[in-house]
Amino acid sequence: MANLSSFRTVRDVHSAFESKKISPVELTQDYLNAAKKSEIGAYLTICEDVALQQARAAEALIQRQGRVPCLEYPLLGIPLGIKDNLNMDGVKTTCASKMLENYVAPYTATCVSRLQKSGAVTLGKLNLDEFAMGGSNENSAFGPVRHPTHPDRVPGGSSGGSAAAVRANLCFGSLGSDTGGSIRLPASYCGVVGMKPTYGRVSRFGLVAFASSLDQVGPFAQTVEDAALLMDVMSGYDPLDSTSIPQEKMNTYAATQTAPEWSQIRIGVPKEYFVGGLTPAVEQSIQASLKWFEKQGAQLVPISLPHTEYAVSVYYVVAVSEASSNLARYDGIRFGMRPAASDQAKDLNDFYMKSRSLFGPEVKRRIILGTFALSSGYSEAYFQRACQVRRKIVGDFNDAFQKVDLIVGPVSPTTAFKLGEKSSDPLKMYLNDIFTIPANLAGLPALSVPCGIDEEGLPIGLHLMAAPFQEDRLVSAAHAFQNGSLFGKV
Repeated sequence: MANLSSFRTVRDVHSAFESKKISPVELTQDYLNAAKKSEIGAYLTICEDVALQQARAAEALIQRQGRVPCLEYPLLGIPLGIKDNLNMDGVKTTCASKMLENYVAPYTATCVSRLQKSGAVTLGKLNLDEFAMGGSNENSAFGPVRHPTHPDRVPGGSSGGSAAAVRANLCFGSLGSDTGGSIRLPASYCGVVGMKPTYGRVSRFGLVAFASSLDQVGPFAQTVEDAALLMDVMSGYDPLDSTSIPQEKMNTYAATQTAPEWSQIRIGVPKEYFVGGLTPAVEQSIQASLKWFEKQGAQLVPISLPHTEYAVSVYYVVAVSEASSNLARYDGIRFGMRPAASDQAKDLNDFYMKSRSLFGPEVKRRIILGTFALSSGYSEAYFQRACQVRRKIVGDFNDAFQKVDLIVGPVSPTTAFKLGEKSSDPLKMYLNDIFTIPANLAGLPALSVPCGIDEEGLPIGLHLMAAPFQEDRLVSAAHAFQNGSLFGKV
């Protein structure tokens, strides 16, 4: 069995293929074996037959050409995991919910299809908070995901399985979805790179919707370089997604191959992101990271995002309202399981009560809140007002990006907390997303890159945001930080 931790980048893997140190089939089998033995709960479904078939095709292509054709197949033979709210034809898509426990997808999500066409090997489907609702990955109907290095801790959510699998070497890279920080938060907690693109950059076709104006698909990887490569492959206009933006495919990978012109870069430091609530270790790591940028020649610019204090409130009105609407279809008639008890229902209301009882507590909570916020007499007071404040938050960022090129701060106020520590207090859980939510509300590209560890050895993530469609600027700075600083490698 290969030492899977020795492969840090896609280039490392492709070099090993060409030198015949390992073959795509051998590498895939090693990852599959590791996934099957793992006890952290990252995988819900392992697609061994599909993965080995894809690996054999990659191996045959390398043998025919005598090399890895990277231009045509940039991810040839690279084993990836897929969050289980993204469809793969013929594979279960459960969203970690009893409601979809036996649902088999009849088609493949555009982003997954593009990865497969680039030669990637899809190992299986990864665990998440049910319907992507949660920040700890404790809300899965099939059991929580455990932190890959500290099993008594959470990996973050909702894409906890995707982040944990990369850190634990159960896949080389993975896909997650980000509605309010669900890629960046687990990336920070687990010590990997997680990236959310500009809204509309990556197709949402085949992603099970949570909050349609916020959801975006993005990658996890060990390095910024590989996250950029995955993003480039997935991006581009998709006529099957009405929110897809007619832009050319991204080429952010190229931005990782040249050094930034630091003297031309202005980094915004929002005063609202350095208030009470940050643990000392998090604040020290972020401040040290800012000093590193300054030493390279970048200019640190104090800025204000005055409506930040309303971001969590706005998000938890908009998100739950859209979730209530999107999840209305899961009624045991149109979609979703129909439990045996529903056949004994007295009337339609009783039928819905029994069939929708399959949802877990967090999903029920958000449906109830969203239905209330949209109800007659309350939608103007809650949903419409939240949308108005959301526009104010967008305005804050528009103003800020007139003065700076990047905005930098913490991903989360704390490092990974213990399993069960916040389960009884939803509000305390929701506040973990205070620094990540604004990027979703404004549709901005953002990423988390490791920047240190606390006294217990838990990773800390640095949060970088850029103006819409400035992913190249984002990854250029993050890649330089990861490779040039003492803090960027965990």
